[in-house]
Amino acid sequence: MARRAKPETTLDAELADLPPELRWREWMGRVEAVIFAASEPVTREVLARVVGRDCNLDLLIADIRDELRGRPYELVTVAGGWRHRTRKAFADAIHAAAGSAPAVRPLSRSESLVLMAIAYFQPIARAELSEFFGKEVSRDLIAGLRALGVIAAGPRSPRPGAPYAFVTTKTFLAQFGFESLRDLPDIEMLEDAGLLGKEKILAGEFPGGFAAAGDGDEGDDRPDAAPEPGGL
Repeated sequence: MARRAKPETTLDAELADLPPELRWREWMGRVEAVIFAASEPVTREVLARVVGRDCNLDLLIADIRDELRGRPYELVTVAGGWRHRTRKAFADAIHAAAGSAPAVRPLSRSESLVLMAIAYFQPIARAELSEFFGKEVSRDLIAGLRALGVIAAGPRSPRPGAPYAFVTTKTFLAQFGFESLRDLPDIEMLEDAGLLGKEKILAGEFPGGFAAAGDGDEGDDRPDAAPEPGGL
């Protein structure tokens, strides 16, 4: 028996029959509802499906953000799209109500160091990371970062054996609050200002944003995880 085709939903995106003010309010409601219902950042292309062709999405988002001032959640730009996020001040209340620890595991110092190096020098293979730090970067540490979804296998390295090089992911951007990799603190400017260099990285001095443990809720207050003997 043939399956019935699902009826297509026709949405009036233009709303030409509405007065301009009511049309704008309806667009605001649609955009906020789509973002609220999504499990990942919503891109401009997706939002454009529910508003008129002449709608300025940037102005619309700005108006939504203005309305959310003073609310316990906000609209943020991450990973090439928009998402709702609870404000940091309410993290303890959320965890207390849920009766559980934060969902995102804080990064150890070793993980933060390796993740920062991957973010700045990607694509980069594990052997290259080991050379950079002067000690072996363990497979377990790389596996842990992959399990968290903040890095993934990228192109093959030209080194003997053609190992995979690693790159950061959209999850990395979302958890650290970056819209794109262009939002990373400029490494050359940091080096010129004496705020970043290999010695500082090895000493665990992170540029702004890299001390975050996940999704902007709270930092890592754990003692530094001890590195493996002879490695990270």
